[in-house]
Amino acid sequence: MSEKNLNDDFNDLLGDAKKGAKEFAREAKRSAYEFDSDVNKLTSDGKNIAIISHLTLIGWIVALVMNNEKKDTFASFYIRQTLGIMICFFLLSFVPVIGWFLNIAILALWIISFIGALNGELKLTPIIGVYFQDWFKSL
Repeated sequence: MSEKNLNDDFNDLLGDAKKGAKEFAREAKRSAYEFDSDVNKLTSDGKNIAIISHLTLIGWIVALVMNNEKKDTFASFYIRQTLGIMICFFLLSFVPVIGWFLNIAILALWIISFIGALNGELKLTPIIGVYFQDWFKSL
């Protein structure tokens, strides 16, 4: 009899383990699905790409790659704006004194652009933003 009781206890434990494993697998699949949908939402959201494009040259490159697969007009707008701002900043860096002071103005333009991206507004960079949209329209 004791051997039969041990066998029954073992089968009960095995059954409980199978139920637990099935529940764990269901929960893992649900979590993986939620994670996947969150990642897809993050990478497809134009506002996030626009914000990333403002974060250094590497951020701009990452935003460009993220926007290549599925073009988003909001993200493309800010990718063009940010590229223009970075080029102006770079070129003015070589002009002694006057260029350095103008770079402070370029920094202010970058801040205006960044705030526009954060707020989800299509805000042209004052004075030169229209040119950036025209010159870099292929991005």
